[in-house]
Amino acid sequence: MHAGFALAVALAFVFSLTNGFHDASNAIATLVATRAARPLQAVVLAAVFNVLGPLVLGAAVADTIGGIVTLAPQDTIQVIGAGLAAAVCWNVLTWWRGLPSSSGHALVGGLVGAGVLEGGVDAIRWGGMDGLHPVGVFGTLIALAVSPVMGALVALLAIRGLRSIARRATRRWLAPVRAGQWATAAALAFSHGANDAQKAAGIVAALLLADGRIGQLVPPTWVELASALTLTIGTAFGGWRIVKTVGRRIYRIRPIDGLASSGAAAAVIFGASLVGGPVSTTQVVASSVVGVGGGRRRWHHVHWAIVRHMGLAWLITMPATAVLAAAALVVWRWLV
Repeated sequence: MHAGFALAVALAFVFSLTNGFHDASNAIATLVATRAARPLQAVVLAAVFNVLGPLVLGAAVADTIGGIVTLAPQDTIQVIGAGLAAAVCWNVLTWWRGLPSSSGHALVGGLVGAGVLEGGVDAIRWGGMDGLHPVGVFGTLIALAVSPVMGALVALLAIRGLRSIARRATRRWLAPVRAGQWATAAALAFSHGANDAQKAAGIVAALLLADGRIGQLVPPTWVELASALTLTIGTAFGGWRIVKTVGRRIYRIRPIDGLASSGAAAAVIFGASLVGGPVSTTQVVASSVVGVGGGRRRWHHVHWAIVRHMGLAWLITMPATAVLAAAALVVWRWLV
């Protein structure tokens, strides 16, 4: 096993770990913020369903992500390694600032930046939409752009529906709401595992294919398990900065809000995972929290300064990681 291949595989799992700092933590953000579960309980819940997601729903997202770079095998390993290095650096930086940045944007930006430097625009599969299935960079960008809008809209409708039901409810309504939060958090962790764990799994599969260790772009079961487990470890050890931002700083949510938000996000991400659309759990959950504020007709209670900072981070993520990856590729060629 040569050093470049080993380093690239290691970086893929480090990326999954830092993805856990961001996206996996959002699967439990509203559950913890509304005190429906203790942090340890929430992490255990996320761990179980993060692992089940990729094993049950398959590898449609892995196929989308793993097919972005189209280069000779050795060049593919270098480009993926540099792209991962850039995405990891960006994830750590935004996590340190407590900004819910998109790991999906960071990964795609890194792959495009390093790929274009290595082989020009023809080195990237730009793609688009094949029916409902996103293909290549443009397909991924479409999925990343549409999913937050859907998250906000579904959450807005969900909170209005729940509030209309709750008007005649007594205090006994609180127990079913908290139970529902557990169910929707489990569904969100499941759909998140099926989507985000597959990003790292697809990259490792592309590396294994480039190195001649597998014959087709299908991640082995051990890769899917390792990706899901590193996501959960990232949540346990680094995700609380993002939990605080999503659960409390965007809009002060209550239990019924958490139920609407996590349920809406789970539905959107589950649907995206079925069609192979790589989406950002961070974006979908954060947008669903904003949608809850709108559904309550309390737009002025939404902390728009935080939303603007998050939006700016999302906008600059791809160009920033593309530049970082191009620089990382130069260093990679020199060191590895």
